[in-house]
Amino acid sequence: MAVYTEVPQDEAAALLRELQLGELTALRGIHGGIENTNYFATTVLDGIETEHVLTVFERLGFEQLPYYLRLMKHLALKGIPVPEPAANAKGEILHRLQGKPAAVVNKLAGHSELRPSVVHCEAVGAMLARMHLAGQDFAMQQPNLRGLPWWNETVPVVLPYLNEEQAALIRSELAYQNHVAAQPAFKALPQGPVHADLFRDNVMFDGDRLCGFFDFYFAGNDSWLFDLAVTLNDWCIFHGDEAADGLHDERRAHAMLAAYQSVRPLTAAERQLLPAMLRAGALRFWLSRLWDWHLPREAAMLKPHDPGHFERVLHERVHQARALAESLRGASGVPA
Repeated sequence: MAVYTEVPQDEAAALLRELQLGELTALRGIHGGIENTNYFATTVLDGIETEHVLTVFERLGFEQLPYYLRLMKHLALKGIPVPEPAANAKGEILHRLQGKPAAVVNKLAGHSELRPSVVHCEAVGAMLARMHLAGQDFAMQQPNLRGLPWWNETVPVVLPYLNEEQAALIRSELAYQNHVAAQPAFKALPQGPVHADLFRDNVMFDGDRLCGFFDFYFAGNDSWLFDLAVTLNDWCIFHGDEAADGLHDERRAHAMLAAYQSVRPLTAAERQLLPAMLRAGALRFWLSRLWDWHLPREAAMLKPHDPGHFERVLHERVHQARALAESLRGASGVPA
């Protein structure tokens, strides 16, 4: 849990009143996440109690945040279940707390499904495809800030903390991803706004019913295939079991990919490059977790994620690329 900025109760209450959300009755830090300060805020308006999420942004500035907040508003208006930022009387959805950017959104119903079934993976796959299509006409542009340029900048920073085997893996994978990114097929991949962090703890379910996607603060314009790969790398991977941690679960992956393609079929280039993007997604999160683990920021409450999990995922994706390509292409119901 991370709370980098302590928000006084009276300051939070004043913002919520300005947003006409009622009187603040409770403010408590949220478990999970390491990028921003997040609180649950409970308000009462006309006798009705409502839950909101108050976020104070620690790394993103006032110039970057309109993209994320406007994207959420755009998707909500298109019927995608995402938190909708609250506006003040002037229509502003980006606010200020403790001198930092802040936003308030409605709290989604349900809970995170950390042990997803095939049914959960199908629901996420179909909704992710719907979200990609809904974002096609979003007018704002912003690159994925944790994309390839960031990988190239950050690998040299974490290399001193790695052993020889880890350093060889991260160097070779970075070189491979630069090679892939230079190919015409990669440059032609369908693109648009992506979530880029659609892990199990960023989706809410009520039983088997998907209630919504949230935490869009890594979003940016990138290939939809990369977004799908990042999602497959969390929802369709074994977690926690010492023997299987980081291994691919073909049954769940087949379900998610088939559900995604029932809404938006992959192109031939996407089917060809999916194994490479699975590797890219594993590299991105191994790298960011190495950075957070070895170069942590001060926080009132912070437990960085173990980098070892995505190191194992990357090993799996590299060593099983050919078999995974056949398996995942087979799930699409189209020829490889």
